[in-house]
Amino acid sequence: MRAHNLALVLQMVANSPDRPSRAALAAATGLTRATVSALVDDLIAGGLLAELDPPPRTRAGRPAAGLALAPDGAAGLGLEINVDYLAACVVDLAGTPRHQLTTHADQRPLPPATALAQLGRLASAARAAAEADGLTLAGAALAVPGLVAPDGLVRVAPNLGWQDVDAPALLSAVPALADLPITVDNEANLAALGELRADGGSPSFLYVSGEIGIGAGVVLDGELYRGVHGWSGEIGHVTVYPDGRPCRCGGNGCLEQYAGQEAMAADPAGAATALGIALSAAINLLDVDAVVLGGRYAAAFGWLREGIEAELKRRVLTADLAPVTLRAATLGEDAATRGAADAVIRAVRDDPAGWLARRPDEPPHPAAEK
Repeated sequence: MRAHNLALVLQMVANSPDRPSRAALAAATGLTRATVSALVDDLIAGGLLAELDPPPRTRAGRPAAGLALAPDGAAGLGLEINVDYLAACVVDLAGTPRHQLTTHADQRPLPPATALAQLGRLASAARAAAEADGLTLAGAALAVPGLVAPDGLVRVAPNLGWQDVDAPALLSAVPALADLPITVDNEANLAALGELRADGGSPSFLYVSGEIGIGAGVVLDGELYRGVHGWSGEIGHVTVYPDGRPCRCGGNGCLEQYAGQEAMAADPAGAATALGIALSAAINLLDVDAVVLGGRYAAAFGWLREGIEAELKRRVLTADLAPVTLRAATLGEDAATRGAADAVIRAVRDDPAGWLARRPDEPPHPAAEK
């Protein structure tokens, strides 16, 4: 019951358009004022809420202090490894990005342990910057361009040359990450979740991330669709030209060979056409009303748009009945790291009791059990 009530109070503050008082939370939740006050005390002690000075008095009576998510409490660390760069991002509990670090280097020649050790150094710098701001990292989430098992094992990442890589174990060997829970997910999935929470637009959309490889996140009715094995979204290996160029995956004519970063630089118009063909097939199958282009596609949106929309109009069966919205990602090229960091703070906001349990110096208030 206490865990439920802690989450209820924290979520109400997080979702409130203003700064609710303890009394207002009691009225909204139906809990007693004593119980709400005890819960709020625990959340403040745990670095999740802050009690702010009341506004100037405008009428008789003492104004109540307002509550907000703590700006200097728990934070999430998002990490990304991709073919030609490493990135780290720190986001506070309100979802505000506080630090973004990126280094550009080809990761393909490196063994997984070496690449992740380099990412660990970037993570160490991000953690130091966060702690200098008074933030406490609640965990880390890693975005990778590949198929990830529920336990974080990277089953295959073709463009990195990875197979069955235990990424959580390798990252846990980094001293700055050794004490943090670490999760791993596909980069397009995390980017799609970040975009869902940042934009607040359509609850059903296809997010397509364009780097050297191409991935997609499928969001249906506000939820990420993962598929039976958690591996949905590999749009980069959808065939657009059956007799086309050989692909690293072993197939021929994959979208990645015509619209990946390197192919796009060589033939931008062909990339837009190939994207339009693949996206049309996905829309005909999924019946989503929006496509969001992220990664390098976000920056290139201006000159990709016309070619993609021409193919959508030509190939989508319902194009005249329900036109598809095509737009650039709100979070741009940082969507995957932002989405990864956001996944960490969302876990804290969904289960503040779990976070408090990791802070033995902050015992729970007995009244909060009521």
